[in-house]
Amino acid sequence: MKIISLIPGGIALSQLRAVWAGGVRIALDDSAWAGVRRSADAVRDIVAAGKPAYGINTGFGKLASTHIAEDRLEQLQANLIRSHAVGVGALMDDGVVRLILAMKIASLARGFSGIRPLVLETMIAAYNAGILPCIPAKGSVGASGDLAPLSHMTLALMGEGRVRVRGVECDAADALREAGIAPIALAAKEGLALINGTQVSAALALQGLFLCEHVFAAALASGAMSVDAARGSDAPFDARIHAVRGQPGQIAVAARYRELLAGSAIRQSHLVDDDRVQDPYSLRCQPQVMGACLDLIRQVATTLTIEANAVSDNPLLFEDGGQWSVLSGGNFHAEPVAFAADTLALAIAEIGALSERRIALLIDASLSRLPAFLTPDPGLNSGFMIAHVTAAALASENKSLAHPASVDSLPTSANQEDHVSMATFAGRRLTEMAHNTAHIVGIELLAAAQGLDFHVGMTTSLPLQRVHAQVRQQVPSHTEDRYLAPDIDAAQRLVLSGCFDAAAGGLLVSMAG
Repeated sequence: MKIISLIPGGIALSQLRAVWAGGVRIALDDSAWAGVRRSADAVRDIVAAGKPAYGINTGFGKLASTHIAEDRLEQLQANLIRSHAVGVGALMDDGVVRLILAMKIASLARGFSGIRPLVLETMIAAYNAGILPCIPAKGSVGASGDLAPLSHMTLALMGEGRVRVRGVECDAADALREAGIAPIALAAKEGLALINGTQVSAALALQGLFLCEHVFAAALASGAMSVDAARGSDAPFDARIHAVRGQPGQIAVAARYRELLAGSAIRQSHLVDDDRVQDPYSLRCQPQVMGACLDLIRQVATTLTIEANAVSDNPLLFEDGGQWSVLSGGNFHAEPVAFAADTLALAIAEIGALSERRIALLIDASLSRLPAFLTPDPGLNSGFMIAHVTAAALASENKSLAHPASVDSLPTSANQEDHVSMATFAGRRLTEMAHNTAHIVGIELLAAAQGLDFHVGMTTSLPLQRVHAQVRQQVPSHTEDRYLAPDIDAAQRLVLSGCFDAAAGGLLVSMAG
């Protein structure tokens, strides 16, 4: 099994995607351990000196002024985790939990958190043994860290709570014992360092990003195929049009459409004597819309890569000339992640909205000049009539889900934490949105493939022939009405599997190396 070496502060987006996908082990780069030991020693010295320092020998939040005696510090940390493990709802996906563990390890290994090497070694061992804490998805407001979900993570490392091992749920104590891993007994500051941070919000947003990339690529393929199925023009993709506007995503996407449509015999068949002057916007303006989405995806990828490498717990320890300072700040506030997730939600919603409009175009005989509802015998058969209704319903649902979460805030902890980011929900809803859009694009792939089937004796381009073949390997042509829901689900699975990622060429940022 491939081993990914985590270099604190230097983890690439492609490595995060590999962690999310699974099938890899992790290790911490040797260069990190010295800094980890130094900051852990600093915490030990602070405790020995007895001077109050927030999070080390005090209470938490509104109780920060309460000094805790040295002989009760271990109990303080254990109490913190147990009292904060209050999440509810469905459990987070395994891929998200893997990301949480890997990013938390990398963050603590930066050497500013005062955590012992033993804790990181235990986390790495649990990850590599496939022991994934059961983390409920709801219960964080994305400020003061993702306290509740990260407490569930930490509880499992203490040998309490529940975990999943290769998809099977069991007691954490049993899983650790079977793997030969000793549960952690938390020392001063360690519990707070483990649960303070943005790793849950970031992991949820990263899953949304990775799913969005699959959907984006498939929508390029389905959109190009719809152009040919409707005998649309490739003139709107001319490089000169996009160069004079100068938007980088638009320029890159237009180039992909030219490449996807190059050599199509269907396009050649209507270069002359076509009475249509312009195509509808859902065909003609694809570079403008999808290019804008690409720019947002790239911006989000940059923000989330930075956050994945960030130190976001509190307080932090800094060394200057052999002297250590304990500084209390607010890196746990996940506003950058919330903004990134809200931005990505716009892109996911728009990819689906544009795809839904192309489905509507294809089934409308007056626009596409294909048989009504893409069936050879309309009237007796309804064809794709209600499949489009499903796409419309999902596109509308995504519009509501795209409402920004970051504009909301509710104060917590007796108004000590009086502004929060709501980044956890902002990231969590992206998965549902991506699944919705994957269904919409899946329906378009079926509709566009059906449209191409009607162009008997003419072939589409080689890239689109490959897309058509991938669809037809799973779903046969629609010659008469049949049970369509399984076909739609099969197409959605193709989209989310990355089957059409090649359509995006080198545009997918998390696969660039």
